[in-house]
Amino acid sequence: MLDAGTKAQLKSYLERATQPIEIVASLDDGKASVELQALLKDIAESSPLVRVTESRDDTHRKPSFSINRPSENHGPRFAGLPMGHEFTSLVLALLQVGGYPPKVDKEVLEQIRALDGDFDFEIYISLTCHNCPDVVQALNLMAVQNPRIRATMIDGSLFQDEVKERQIMAVPTVFLNGTEFGQGRMTLEEILAKIDTSGVEREARKIDAKDPFDVLIVGGGPAGAAAAVYAARKGIRTGVASERFGGQVLDTMGIENFISIKETEGPKFALALEEHVRHYDVDIMNLQRAKGLVAGDDLIEVKLESGATLKSRSVILSTGARWRNINVPGEQEYKNKGVAYCPHCDGPLFKGKRVAVIGGGNSGVEAAIDLAGIVGHVTLIEYDTQLRADAVLQRKLGSLPNVKVITNAQTTEITGDGQKLNGLHYKDRTSGEVHAVELEGVFIQIGLVPNTDWLKGTLELSRHGEIIVDARGQTSIPGVFAAGDATTVPFKQIIIAAGDGAKAALGAFDHLIRTSAPA
Repeated sequence: MLDAGTKAQLKSYLERATQPIEIVASLDDGKASVELQALLKDIAESSPLVRVTESRDDTHRKPSFSINRPSENHGPRFAGLPMGHEFTSLVLALLQVGGYPPKVDKEVLEQIRALDGDFDFEIYISLTCHNCPDVVQALNLMAVQNPRIRATMIDGSLFQDEVKERQIMAVPTVFLNGTEFGQGRMTLEEILAKIDTSGVEREARKIDAKDPFDVLIVGGGPAGAAAAVYAARKGIRTGVASERFGGQVLDTMGIENFISIKETEGPKFALALEEHVRHYDVDIMNLQRAKGLVAGDDLIEVKLESGATLKSRSVILSTGARWRNINVPGEQEYKNKGVAYCPHCDGPLFKGKRVAVIGGGNSGVEAAIDLAGIVGHVTLIEYDTQLRADAVLQRKLGSLPNVKVITNAQTTEITGDGQKLNGLHYKDRTSGEVHAVELEGVFIQIGLVPNTDWLKGTLELSRHGEIIVDARGQTSIPGVFAAGDATTVPFKQIIIAAGDGAKAALGAFDHLIRTSAPA
């Protein structure tokens, strides 16, 4: 099943295990079970600590397997073959069951072990989804740490009947005790916050008691990370309050234009950003969403939705941007029921089906190209009279037989049967005629909108909602700087956001020097 290089790599990983690992498989006569048997055989041959047995229990999905310590049965379960992006989830589960300590704060592990209740998590994934492994790995870790927690990864492409019955049209989708728990990327801390509200309250009290910072950065994307590194290197007290560290980068699949890094993936890049920031003395406060900014004579306050308030002598706003909605009837109603924003994540759920991509820029055309290799047919709809993507992408798109391009078209409605999407309507902008297209999925790719709603009426914003900044990143409020995609700086690129963050940090440091100097 595994090639020689992967087997050698797996063997080296499993040398870190210190305790016996028991894999219990549930199999049938299907092709997937044969492949799973081969995979488990390769794993067993990679370490003398691994033992594989076959279960007689017919209640489990087939093919599937659980990873346990001997005499235990609550270890992580994988329904399907955890290859692709999920291979890392498999390796980590093996190591953690085998006694290798997870890279998680002691306080978080204690919180998991103290959870009171029975939690049975089911995570529906696709093997091409780059957001899914974070959720699978978080819940697997919880299952290893607490015997009352179960976690099962389910490959949606292999268990299509379940996907159809539960009307799953986006991954990852998580069920808890049979009820939908959440969709999309979730960190371990986010999951714990949803099931342990007392932990959220404790964290808010801790944050509220913190001493004022010299520089407080709001947002943990490339701009925020760069600002944190540059500020911390000046030796001043630096904090980062972030809703999710990595920001929009976490939803980006391929990164090939960050100079000095030939090619990487968004989640890997985000992890590298966080590791770099943690190398310095920076106080990172994750899962913290800002809701208000109050400028005082000496200190600036940032109010958080948790109820806590942070104080700082200067602030850098780097809240980034989010996917732009087309704001037509049916979009919100059928979100994650056919309306999607990530072709890499959700594309495999539409295998052989008809989908549309709305947007003719680079992201829209790239999405159409990716989807064309998976789905039955792609209709690309562009508002302008011509596509705006790079010429090389347009040539590739034009070579695909199962793609239709419609330009000069305004999407007016997304339709469905109340449960799931079944099509869309668009208006020909020349003739005014309205057309209907029958579809199973719609992928929206029309750019980003800045995360600045919470700042309206506080500082100066552009008509597009962007924070207006000068050449140093200074906003209309003294001591408040901004950087990255949330600002008026043109060309929303990772490398530009990072440079902006560094510039804003230097601007903030210069502000502190000048305002604290004696008269």
